[in-house]
Amino acid sequence: MKDTAQKLFAYGKGVLAIDSLKGIIKRFTALGLTHTPELDKKYKGILLGTEGIENFISGVILNDLNIRQGVQVGVEIIKGIKVDEGLEKFNGGEEEVSKGLTGLENRLKEYVGMGAKFTKWRGVFKITNIYPTEEFLEENLNRMVKVAKLSQSFGLVPIVEPEVLLDGNHTTTRCEEVETKVLKLLFEKLSNEGVDLTSLILKTSMVLPGKDTGVKAAPLEVAKVTVRTLINSVPKEIVGVLFLSGGQSPDEVTQNLNEIEKNLDGFTLPVSFSFERALQVE
Repeated sequence: MKDTAQKLFAYGKGVLAIDSLKGIIKRFTALGLTHTPELDKKYKGILLGTEGIENFISGVILNDLNIRQGVQVGVEIIKGIKVDEGLEKFNGGEEEVSKGLTGLENRLKEYVGMGAKFTKWRGVFKITNIYPTEEFLEENLNRMVKVAKLSQSFGLVPIVEPEVLLDGNHTTTRCEEVETKVLKLLFEKLSNEGVDLTSLILKTSMVLPGKDTGVKAAPLEVAKVTVRTLINSVPKEIVGVLFLSGGQSPDEVTQNLNEIEKNLDGFTLPVSFSFERALQVE
């Protein structure tokens, strides 16, 4: 597992996420196309068949449909699989918890047979004055930790993705507060459950003001507060950190990532990207 995890951080490369079925349907609809499994497979094949893609992409995250379809992944690109099955309401409120634990053990066994080397489980965290609630944090992170532990039992590298959502009118300070709390609690739970941090990858959000504020933080500000959050929250034992785009435009997220790379003082782990919308120019 360690070898796989380290290869995902090959210099100058990132992880392509093409696992969102909702995103693909939206993209097809905008082009006047009806989504079908066959068209989905053809589209993914075109993406992954791009000449020279292996020079920029170390791994790819597929969904259940695509891995069962046998979507072709280049020999130099590591195949991964999204294992959460979306979101469900939590306690009848506005928060949504990730689902997909039912039957997961059997699916993981199948995915290994299909060539998967790593998993990804995404959880989302909404920011308001009252969210995220303590009960929600416990449940959502407990599920994420359970998946990480189960993945490693099958020899799969877990990518844990606690996404603090860009939606809302929160300040950068509030975002930093929530993201720090989420990450600290996540790694506390991972350690308590005996998950091997040396074979684990974090995929996380940049620290940003909510999009409803209309505020666009300068890339240097984003970099400084994001790196500070990582230093305060992420143990040095993990393999590295992948950043998600989270609804930022391709230009915004690229500029912010570039500044983060240049301002890693005090944070020694490798960082890279795992984008979906930002790489497909949605």
